[in-house]
Amino acid sequence: MLDKDLASIQETRDLLRKASAAQKELAKMTQEKIDSICKVIAKAGFDHRQELAKQAVEETGFGKWQDKVIKNEFASKRVFEAIKDMKTVGILREDEEKRLTEIGVPIGVIAALVPSTNPTSTVIYKALIAIKAGNAIVFSPHPAAKKCIHRTVELIRSAIVEAGCPVDAISVQDTLTMAGTEELMKNNLTKLILATGGSAMVKAAYSSGRPAIGVGPGNGPAYIESSADIKTAVKNIIASKTFDNGTICSSEQSIITDSKIKNQVIAELKKENAYFLNHEESAKLAKLILRDNGTMNPQIVGKDANTIAKLTGLQVPSDTTVLIAPETKVGNTIPYSREKLGPILAFYTVDTWQEACRLCCEILTNEGAGHTMTIHSRNDNIIRAFALEKPVSRLLVNTLGTLGGIGATTNLFPALTLGCGAVGGSSTSDNISPLNLINIKRVVHGVRTMEDIRGTAGEEKVKTVDGDLSQEEIIDLLVNKVINKLNV
Repeated sequence: MLDKDLASIQETRDLLRKASAAQKELAKMTQEKIDSICKVIAKAGFDHRQELAKQAVEETGFGKWQDKVIKNEFASKRVFEAIKDMKTVGILREDEEKRLTEIGVPIGVIAALVPSTNPTSTVIYKALIAIKAGNAIVFSPHPAAKKCIHRTVELIRSAIVEAGCPVDAISVQDTLTMAGTEELMKNNLTKLILATGGSAMVKAAYSSGRPAIGVGPGNGPAYIESSADIKTAVKNIIASKTFDNGTICSSEQSIITDSKIKNQVIAELKKENAYFLNHEESAKLAKLILRDNGTMNPQIVGKDANTIAKLTGLQVPSDTTVLIAPETKVGNTIPYSREKLGPILAFYTVDTWQEACRLCCEILTNEGAGHTMTIHSRNDNIIRAFALEKPVSRLLVNTLGTLGGIGATTNLFPALTLGCGAVGGSSTSDNISPLNLINIKRVVHGVRTMEDIRGTAGEEKVKTVDGDLSQEEIIDLLVNKVINKLNV
């Protein structure tokens, strides 16, 4: 009988060996050659964006295929536009004045963990940034999205071969077990882990002993401050939270608003077909959001509001966009204050922006530290105060959390892996780009001699010890002080 774990481990080792050989070929390529390969990867993803989107929804049951088309387009066309002129291999910069040269060096083989919520777009994006940096990449698919991930890799591999790239520069595990994934992360041929997925998987990546870039959970609050354009703010929040049924981790998880504009905000939300749960309905849905172990229930992930309502036994209008529950508390056992990758929002009311500031910190500290939040305001002083105090890597102003965080509606680097910084347990706070996947070698010339250093030190002592005394006089003075101490 075949041992599946052993088969998965052996397959992974074979993939890594082939990827390592392919990467050595990539490392010899010019920037122009690398860029031509990236171009065909982007084209393959873009040309098949609809097919891959439909397959992802059909296989996983998460999200809307129409929105996944947009994500595939973003991951291919938008990312390629951002990286096409980026220098990543060979000489990156020469500074003649400082006598310094910087050279891009590929990291090697990257292990890429792919989630089920954004499977095809994540593969396109990670393949692009890895190859742009001169690295090979081996994908580890989420089992619930294996077919669509394999199809995406298959299309990309066909494209790169025609562009003169070794086919094994991009590959994917087929026999999926935890033992195989562990082998991928811990094998010495793996030089970096690029982890996008659940908290447990990200923690495993960081504890593997290999360098890793991982992301934490998103749990971004959206604060509607009293000076905001309320209608636009609400429209943005609803559009963001319903995009692909809330499967992007930078999507809003709660609304916080000032008491003096509360009724206006509620009225606008209802115009956008948001459904406010009463106390009994809220309690019913709360039981569905979290599992007994305190983790998010996958039944709500990527489902529309009506589907979630039916699962809960609630009757809501057929055109309902999001389900909103009034809330006052924050904590691990308070489901509405946690991350909910579906069209569900908590609704908090505060009296002052300072109270909102404290509440946002409490929500983020409980879950989502280092990730993303949004503020809707026309008061620059309040925006600045939030920027200085909030434990997030991205504070989005007057835009959609989902599309703003990934760089679609903002000038952040377009990315589907969003670092959470040290506060969120991540190695970086960046939107991950090819520049996070290279090392930089620095060639520097000597510009000062030892005599220069000694001379400078002497001059500084002359000024700090005894004003205008000469260096010889300073030395005599110090010697006399030592002699006097010894005599004492």
